Amino acid sequence: MSTPNLALPYLAAAQALDALDGLVQLSVISTVLTAPPGSPAEGDRYLIAGGATGAWTGWDASVAQFSGGAWHRLIPQTGWLVWDAGPGQLLVWTGSAWTALDVAMGLLT
Repeated sequence: MSTPNLALPYLAAAQALDALDGLVQLSVISTVLTAPPGSPAEGDRYLIAGGATGAWTGWDASVAQFSGGAWHRLIPQTGWLVWDAGPGQLLVWTGSAWTALDVAMGLLT
């Protein structure tokens, strides 16, 4: 069972707050990794590339958040926005793929 809009699981309060902390003002370090980095910092978030391995196996296109010493999966919902800090661009989840916001809105021809 999860909340209707953010798909947050009904868990203990601290776990729900960790998930909310990961989603609000969502920004990721990278969108190209397929496996977790060797030394993540608390709160690091990554948008997982296709073909994920290791602790991220099966998490393609999800957001991985390092919290409490472990990786947690945030499954995107249509309309989610994420700032990709690498190239400095805003992405939107269309329901099937992460797409640059300007492209998703048809602003580029």
